[in-house]
Amino acid sequence: MSQPDFSPAADRNKEPILDLLHQLLPERGSALEIASGTGQHVAWFAANLPNWSWQPSDAQLNGLPSIAARVAQLDLSNVRAPLLLDVMAAHWLPDDARFDAIYCANMLHISPWATCAALMRGSARHLAPGGVLITYGPYLESGVATSAGNLAFDQSLRAQSPAWGIRRSKDVEREAAGAGLQLSARHAMPANNLLLVWKQVSAT
Repeated sequence: MSQPDFSPAADRNKEPILDLLHQLLPERGSALEIASGTGQHVAWFAANLPNWSWQPSDAQLNGLPSIAARVAQLDLSNVRAPLLLDVMAAHWLPDDARFDAIYCANMLHISPWATCAALMRGSARHLAPGGVLITYGPYLESGVATSAGNLAFDQSLRAQSPAWGIRRSKDVEREAAGAGLQLSARHAMPANNLLLVWKQVSAT
């Protein structure tokens, strides 16, 4: 089996994200990761949250072998085989598939804006009662100064593709609301990133 791909950024932020997951998640459950990329996050989380079962996925077919290779190297029995999953698809998984947590890092700013609404709709379909959607990455916030680093990053993203760019948190909240999700927690993270927790709106 070939060597898995490696992302320096994923390696840098995996520990602070895991620290928060320990606080946010119950002792056991099932999780779906959207846009798993190299698989570094799902492997790290699975190794350190052994009572959770993890389902990695990615929209890029050529990325799945890297995820599988990393999981195999670490002999992780609580990680399922990676799935090809495009958030824009009308159906992600069987209708009865439910997860206690759905995790998506660093996708919204490197994909077209339409993927935000699709992520929210799909997550709402597949969250178990009481489950959470967790998103991680840079955001632009009203009333909060944007760091020079994030401004430069946003410009570089838009230079690569006009459809890319750091998203405004209020815009993301609006798309979430349209899918029946609401922001329940905001956590400032290193390197001017945020970890946001979304829950289903309670019926009144």
